[in-house]
Parts: sequence; structure tokens; C-alpha cells
Amino acid sequence: MSSIRAIVVDPDVAGRLVVREFAPPVPSPSEALVRVSAISLNLGEVRGAMNADAGRRPGWDLAGRVEQPAADGSGPRKGARVVGMIAARTGGGWAEQVAVSTRNLAEIPDTVTFAQASTLPVAGLTALWALEKGGLLLNHNVLITGASGGVGHLACQLARNADANVVAVVRRSEHEASIKELGAQHVVVGENIASAREYGPYHLILDSIGGPTLATALTMLAPGGTCVSFGNSSAQETTFDAYPFLLTGGASLYGFILFHELDRRRGAEDLGSLARMIADGKLHPEIDVEAPWTEIAEIAQRLLKRRIKGKAVLHVSN
Repeated sequence: MSSIRAIVVDPDVAGRLVVREFAPPVPSPSEALVRVSAISLNLGEVRGAMNADAGRRPGWDLAGRVEQPAADGSGPRKGARVVGMIAARTGGGWAEQVAVSTRNLAEIPDTVTFAQASTLPVAGLTALWALEKGGLLLNHNVLITGASGGVGHLACQLARNADANVVAVVRRSEHEASIKELGAQHVVVGENIASAREYGPYHLILDSIGGPTLATALTMLAPGGTCVSFGNSSAQETTFDAYPFLLTGGASLYGFILFHELDRRRGAEDLGSLARMIADGKLHPEIDVEAPWTEIAEIAQRLLKRRIKGKAVLHVSN
């Protein structure tokens, strides 16, 4: 193959993102070549693309088929249907063909679509591993902010599967019913999460909003409880009174960055587990938007303006 198409940052075009031709990737011995069928968008990578230099190729999440297995014998076989992800520092996952480390590449069941699978890497692993910070969740109170977002809606389901008492926070009332269907026993609507206090205190809090929301969340922890901060969609600073937090006793705030976690552990096994949960009907990724990847600029803007519930998936035409 003499060239492939990929999405690249171009500040001179509307929306800054456009499909262009590039030389095909050259895999390392521990990388497989994947023919990409679907990609999903994450707020962090889209925000990064809006501030990146010309020529930057974004993209983390992808699903497709293995065209060439890793030379070292690791990872899925040729022709396998797979889901995988690219490291943030590398990027380039939004392309027709991608070299993917087998550390973060897993086979998916035939009943799982490429669109469904593409939602799992960043959002699914973040939800799963952030919930792990709470240990055993059985009968414990868990608060999840930004519950209608890409990570939040998966976290609600995974927490409920672990028999936690799930309280979810959403910005809009029209999202309340769907979040309850995904496993939340109680849903708090609006920017102010103070009314969630009546369902606490919380053994575990997952927060993606930051700003005043995070400050309020820290006052709702049970003794020994953990608040996992994995995003700042509000783009605001967080200020809080440390003394009440101190008096809670054993409470902790954990800063979660998925790619830091991936430096210490492989994602392949858990990606495979998440895909099997979809096949078994235990996990239901909510895909709000499906579109051709040539519409990347428009869909990215909708995501930035928080007009997408759950995930946005783009289909790559080969």
C-alpha cells in the first residue's frame, strides 16, 4: 500500500480537522497492523486537537481487523476482529490503518459491532479502573458525576453490576430516565450536586466535572472513602476547605489519568472482558452519534459543546 488516509490537524480549515493522505505505518515487532473500521471520540483528545500544531494526527480509540499480526508472536491472529488504543503521546489512531501495541489490543466477539467496541478503550478502561479504586463495592454508596458522558454511562453500569448503590449526576433532566435504565438508583439533575448528599455518604465518588462540583463532592465522602478525579469538563479551578475533608478520616483524592495507568498495566485483558460483557448483555455502550469519519470536524465541535450523550462513533471508509 503506497498511502493511507488519516485525520490530521490543519488550522487553515474549518474545524481544524480534515482527512489527508499519508505514508502507511511501519509496525514495531510488538505491534499489529489493524485495518480500522470505527473510531470513537473522547473529549480530552478533541480538546487537544483544537490546540495542537498543524500536522498533528490525533486519535486513541479504534476497532477493526488485524491485517498483519505482531512479529514477536504476541496479540491477536491475522483476520481477528479487535479493539485497541493508541498512546496519547503518539496519537494517530484516526486512520485507515494503524500500528497498535498488543499490550492494548484485544479480540472481540462476533456479536459485538465495531462501533460498540470502539467506545471501550478510553471510556471503558477509565470507568473500570476508576471504580477499582474503591475496592469491593457491594452495598456501598457510589456517586458518579457526568453520568451521561462517555465514561459516566459505562461507570453507572459497571458499578451496578458490582452491586453498588449508584447515585448519578446529569446536567439535563431529559437524561434522567436513560441513566436510571443503565443502573442508577437515584439521579441528581443540574450543576449543583448538593442534593446528592441525602443519598450519601459515599464510599467512592467518580468525578469528571471538576471546579465547584469536585469541591462539593469531597464533602460527601464517608470515612475511608475515595474520590477519583478523572476530568475537568467545567474547565474551572477547584477550591475547597481542607479541614472538613481532613476530619472525615482516611478520605483520599485520587488523580486518575488513564495513560499513566497504562504505563503500569496492560489494557488488553480488560478490553477483552469489557467486550465480552457487551456480548453477554451486561454492558450497553450508549452511542448518541454515528457518522462517516469525513464529518470529524462537525462531530468534534458537537462534543466540545457537550451536545453528545454517551459516545460519538465515526465509521472509517476503506
